[in-house]
Amino acid sequence: MSDERTARETTGVSTELLGTVDLTGEIEGMEGHRLRMRMVTIEPGGVFGPVHDHIGRPGIVYILQGVITDHRDGVETDYGPGLGWPEDRHTLHWLENRGTIPAVEISVDVVRVE
Repeated sequence: MSDERTARETTGVSTELLGTVDLTGEIEGMEGHRLRMRMVTIEPGGVFGPVHDHIGRPGIVYILQGVITDHRDGVETDYGPGLGWPEDRHTLHWLENRGTIPAVEISVDVVRVE
């Protein structure tokens, strides 16, 4: 079984920024943050790694196509179309596509403006 020790660097992943909203002035205390939506494609055999957290960058993911394996806490969970997962301050994970078709997800998160 793969786990955090076997996660590789990101390979076979592309992202497309779909939109952002500057949260300064929208929600008190959110100065310097934005809401971001991306479409992420992980090619067959691709990895979104290495192990990373979401401290200060909460989000949620929704799978449009293919199957993405989420590795966290030594557990592998497969998510297919119509499913997804939250990413909060407790999330420590990496992702891979073990399938034969590209896996496509919509990722929405709050990020600090750089």
